[in-house]
Amino acid sequence: MMQQYRSNSYLFGGNAPYVEELYEAYLDNPGSVPDKWRAYFDALQHVPATDGSEARDVPHAPVIESFAQRAKSNAFAVKASAAELAVARKQVHVQSLIAAYRSLGARWADLDPLKRTERPRIPELEPAFYDLSESDMDITFSATNTYFTTDEQQTLREILQALRETYCGSIGAEFMHITEPAEKRWWQERLERSRSKPLYTADQKKHILERLTAAEGLERYLHTKYVGQKRFSLEGGESFIASMDEAVQRAGEKGVQEIVIGMAHRGRLNVLVNTLGKMPAMLFAEFDHTAKEDLTAGDVKYHQGFSSDISTRGGPVHLSLSFNPSHLEIVNPVVEGSVKARLDRRGDTDGDSVLPVLVHGDAAFAGQGVVMETLALAQTRGYFTGGTLHIVINNQIGFTTSDPRDSRSTLYCTDVVKMIEAPVLHVNGDDPEAVVFCTQLALDYRQEFAKDVVVDIICFRKLGHNEQDTPALTQPLMYKKIAQHPGTRKLYADKLVTQAVLKPEQPDEMVKAYRSAMDAGKHTVDPVLTNFKSKYAVDWAPFLGKKWTDAADTALPLAEVKRLAERVTTIPKDFKAHPLVEKVYADRAAMGRGEINFDWGMGETLAYASLVASGYGVRLSGEDCGRGTFTHRHAVLHDQNREKWDTGTYVPLQNVADKQAPFVVIDSILSEEAVLGFEYGYSSAEPNTLTIWEAQFGDFANGAQVVIDQFIASGEVKWGRVNGLTLLLPHGYEGQGPEHSSARLERFMHLAADNNMQICQPTSASQIFHLLRRQMVRQFRKPLIVMTPKSLLRAKDATSPLTDFTKGEFKTVIGEKHEAIDPARVSRVILCSGKVYYDLVKKREEKKAFDVAILRLEQLYPFPHKAFGAEMKKYPNAADVVWCQDEPQNQGAWFAVQHYIHENMTEGQKLGYAGRPFSASPAVGYAHLHQEQQKALLDQAFAKLKGFVLTR
Repeated sequence: MMQQYRSNSYLFGGNAPYVEELYEAYLDNPGSVPDKWRAYFDALQHVPATDGSEARDVPHAPVIESFAQRAKSNAFAVKASAAELAVARKQVHVQSLIAAYRSLGARWADLDPLKRTERPRIPELEPAFYDLSESDMDITFSATNTYFTTDEQQTLREILQALRETYCGSIGAEFMHITEPAEKRWWQERLERSRSKPLYTADQKKHILERLTAAEGLERYLHTKYVGQKRFSLEGGESFIASMDEAVQRAGEKGVQEIVIGMAHRGRLNVLVNTLGKMPAMLFAEFDHTAKEDLTAGDVKYHQGFSSDISTRGGPVHLSLSFNPSHLEIVNPVVEGSVKARLDRRGDTDGDSVLPVLVHGDAAFAGQGVVMETLALAQTRGYFTGGTLHIVINNQIGFTTSDPRDSRSTLYCTDVVKMIEAPVLHVNGDDPEAVVFCTQLALDYRQEFAKDVVVDIICFRKLGHNEQDTPALTQPLMYKKIAQHPGTRKLYADKLVTQAVLKPEQPDEMVKAYRSAMDAGKHTVDPVLTNFKSKYAVDWAPFLGKKWTDAADTALPLAEVKRLAERVTTIPKDFKAHPLVEKVYADRAAMGRGEINFDWGMGETLAYASLVASGYGVRLSGEDCGRGTFTHRHAVLHDQNREKWDTGTYVPLQNVADKQAPFVVIDSILSEEAVLGFEYGYSSAEPNTLTIWEAQFGDFANGAQVVIDQFIASGEVKWGRVNGLTLLLPHGYEGQGPEHSSARLERFMHLAADNNMQICQPTSASQIFHLLRRQMVRQFRKPLIVMTPKSLLRAKDATSPLTDFTKGEFKTVIGEKHEAIDPARVSRVILCSGKVYYDLVKKREEKKAFDVAILRLEQLYPFPHKAFGAEMKKYPNAADVVWCQDEPQNQGAWFAVQHYIHENMTEGQKLGYAGRPFSASPAVGYAHLHQEQQKALLDQAFAKLKGFVLTR
């Protein structure tokens, strides 16, 4: 109320300077102001002063001027003695020294177990850099901004010792690049209170040694039993297993219920056995080639995934190790997507219950672009997973890099994470207690701040890149030192014996006990829970063994179509949409009433609405996909009158029904590889959500080719992983040049085998409606690749009447539609797929070539032999069959489908090609040349066969 009074009163607000000026003039000469104001100011003189006195106010200007003049002459300065100034100056220098250790101490830390190089000289870490000498060492300085002691003061000697112990021991911490002060203080307190030295009990130390013994024991057992076989040994980095053990245990203690792990092949077998509890006997069977082989292709043992339930200090935790190809870091976004699906299933928006753990190699972490792309997702709304624990197995050599100057352009392999201000703990792998301590700190930070964090375990690789490699060829000095290294387990065992934690014979007894477990093929992780099942676990059984030909009822009752149409076209009354969007929604409302045909955008929207109303979630992500690259979707409305940047959006598809499934639409970062990998991971963990990735243009999908090749196309035959991810790839030749014409249909066709995916090119609104519904209603989960149109989004010819949504299904083949075509008189059948169909129909009208039938292949793979054969049989007198396509002859579907077509032809029929000629580029960039090619291919479709002709 007072604030309102001040803003409205004539004595305050904009009038205040004027009133003050009048009052100053009154104090100097009461007769200089108007009578009305003089009477008012006279009354003020009778109001007691704040000190209770009756003193009369005096003019302010002379007093203010007097103070100003005294300030100019430094009259207020406090005179300090020279001694006091010297002490103050040194205190500032001490603070600078503390700041330097926090920022640069990691560079002087004892991190390399091989000690190959001298510690670098860093002048900023020396007291002399700040004019502090030995004579200052026992002077007491303020230590209130540190956490080394509860005392407010320490001597410089004590401060320096504490700084070196904390920041230059076995742990080198990097956190001062973080912007948020509270996070920096968190790290300072956690590190400085402990001096970066954990205090573990004897039992805890024994457990660490037991994990090191298991890590080393498995590798040596395999090395002697399976001589020369590849396993990508962990030897030299055994502390990693102790780190993983602590990550699992502490995560469970912090309330985590699931951990999803992604890692490449280095140490993978060790994680499978010693972290996830895979039976050694199962692993040995894979080495012996006696394991069950029931997949079409299968994969090598160091790419395999696994899952188990482990008992932790906080209760059961489900562990999942993601399958991964040899493309190292490509698993990162897949893991994040899987975690996101699991979090969504729990309704966990904070990321507390599911933890992503990504294990990296030093070379790949610094070198592969998908690392950066995945990090860029970390704090975005659609891809947030509550922070990731990154662990680097830093063997300081990568693959076979012979000179470290060639390995990267950054000081540390982890420097890429500074783009998201993630803290990094570099730690000497020969200090397993420090490794475990870093893991604890990292886990605690992630749970506290929901952000990424890195533990960089600096170790070495005892053997070559694989067991058949000879690394000394390129690294003679390094491998001389490695040959002299006794091993991390031995060093730590000797330390515990020296500390009297263990008797001298106990370390060897541990080794023998582990080898006995290996000989028996028994569990090495205790306890693995064999009968535990989480209520959030997904049952994939209903989706296994299904066929693409299984029926699916995708039509909707008329009343439901109208109800859904009304819900998805209603804009709140107090919401001002853009006039263009208002027109789109008004047209869609008319479509729902049956007044005009449905266009593509409405057909797609109706499919989503019907799915979420039926309990199937929909997740749609990609660049500009809320609006749609070609502004056809408008799934997210923006209030044109909104007053804040982060408010004023409305999503009709989130308001379809009271208890609907989620509809999520995300405008992704400008990334193909990481975002597609993320959505693959999401779909791999959630079969009941229609998960869609839409490319801005289909041409850009090749930026994610590794995901397409290694996961989408081959994941099921290699690993038995069922996945229903849908890709919407805008595709069509409309004169937009080489990078805006082709989704490279031919690449998907070449990858198509073993019924591994569905490749479709629908050409009408009802077709995309039935296709999207089929993907969920039918209990058949295979990747769906959709070549979506551009110009057809608004083309009248591609619209569909309301009745097409209340009956029918997705048609894999669409036969001749023209009523004037007499099948008996047809002499040629033109086969095509996509937008070119409408061009062919128009050309036929121009030529009056009504002895030509035009068939559309809407599903290119799996090839619909039954439907296609039935259509072909309608034209017994057709002598010629022509495949017509927009794409160049060496691209598109031609080479992939010609043998399918040939199989369904009758004896004597000839098969020819009409389309663009062979080309190194997907499309031409010159507009006139595009038009010439388009005209030529349409003419060729109706002309005499020439060139390559295949006769049945």
